[in-house]
Parts: sequence; C-alpha cells; structure tokens
Amino acid sequence: MPGTINTLRQHSEGGHPRESVFLTGSFLSKQQFEYACTKNKLLIMVFQHCISNIKEHLSGTFLFLLTDAEGVLLAMDYSENLADTVIQSPIRLGMYFTEESCGVNAISEAIRLDDQIYLPPEEHESPFFKSWHCFSTPLTIGRNNVGYLDVSTINADMKSELVAIAKLIPAHMLSSYQDQLTTQHAEQFPVKFTERQQKVLKLISQGVTVKAIAIKLQIKECTVNHHKKIIFDKLGVQSSTEAVSIASRLSYL
Repeated sequence: MPGTINTLRQHSEGGHPRESVFLTGSFLSKQQFEYACTKNKLLIMVFQHCISNIKEHLSGTFLFLLTDAEGVLLAMDYSENLADTVIQSPIRLGMYFTEESCGVNAISEAIRLDDQIYLPPEEHESPFFKSWHCFSTPLTIGRNNVGYLDVSTINADMKSELVAIAKLIPAHMLSSYQDQLTTQHAEQFPVKFTERQQKVLKLISQGVTVKAIAIKLQIKECTVNHHKKIIFDKLGVQSSTEAVSIASRLSYL
C-alpha cells in the first residue's frame, strides 16, 4: 500500500473541477519495488524492447511510462533532449501514479475509467504535468489488466503523433508479451503431440487447407478441425499463424 500521502486540494464553489495546491507522490519501499519488478519482469522487458525500437523512428520529444496494474511506475524511457526535465522532475521508479498519490493524471484516469484516455495539460492536478499532453491506456491480456502505458509530450504540435504512437505501441507490446508468456509456459511444461497431431501441425505450417489435409490424411474435415483445436489449446493460441510461430520457436516443427 502507498505510504503517507500529503495532499491538499482546493475545491471551487458550484461543483467546478478541483484545483490542486500541493501534491507529493507516494512510493513503494525498495523491497516492495524489487518484488514488483521481479513479478513484472517480462512486462518490463517487452516495454524496453518495444520503446527502444520505436524511438529510432520518432522525430518528436516523448516520455514513455510503464506502470503495473496498481499504477506503480516500473520503467520509463524518454527522448534525449528530455533528460534534464525528467531528472529534475518528481518522477521516480516505484512512484504511484494513482490520483491519491499525485493528483488527477492520465494514468489515474485510465485506471478509473478502465479505458484509454488523452489528458491535456490543463486537466492535470500535479504542477509538473501542467505542460504535458498525455495519453494513457490499459494493457490487457484476455480479461487480465497487466499494467498501464503512458506516452507524453510537452510539444502541442506533436499531439496527433502522440495519440497515434500511444495507440500503436500497446498492440506490439501485448503481442510480444503474449508470445513470450506462451513460450515460457511451453518451456516449463513441454507440449506433447500425438503422431496425427504432429502431421496436422506440419501441414498447417505448409499452408495446406483443412480440406486438403483431410484428403491427404484420409480423414474427415471435422476431424482435422478437432485436431487443430487440440493443437491450439496445447499451444495456448487462437490461430494457425500463432500456432506455427510458437511451434517453430519451440522446435516442434
């Protein structure tokens, strides 16, 4: 749980939006943060890899933040010309980005709404973010929320690119995360295929249709589909493309 939070908010009359006067963030202890990093090791690795790749193609100035499902900052990256700004900021690893910790921000709103959100500078409560355009989105695998991604910029002219980037990165991250997760599980619990399933999988990898597989193996198409379902279930995938990708990586083909 967060430590003591010193927060003073001034509420304007008539139900208008509240205005933050003083906000200090709360942090995990060193031991708690190390545990959070260990628990989310794969997510952090995928984030770092994806951001490293995309930064090479960016012309603007951006800040990238990754939190866990509780809003704790696990990792961050930023454009080189933002180094001084970030270093002098209150942002530190292990910091809670919940509303209680640092006021209304893009991540806290994504947590509250359970949806992606763009938050302009004037809607942030923390003074530090008053010049930032931020886009935050939940990172969801199936029905499980594994964390939040925030992409921010202080350049208003980059707002459109900001939103495009922030919508693009999660798809790459989650695809890579799911692949790595499936691979780790398969390595820990090796998949065993029957001889017939192995033949079906090999033919799938060659792009052979269900009808052609049925003819080649002299079985019914419904039987081929049954084998495909079992293969998909064993590999933890939902498509032939995913099945071939995972099977190749694990040397099942």
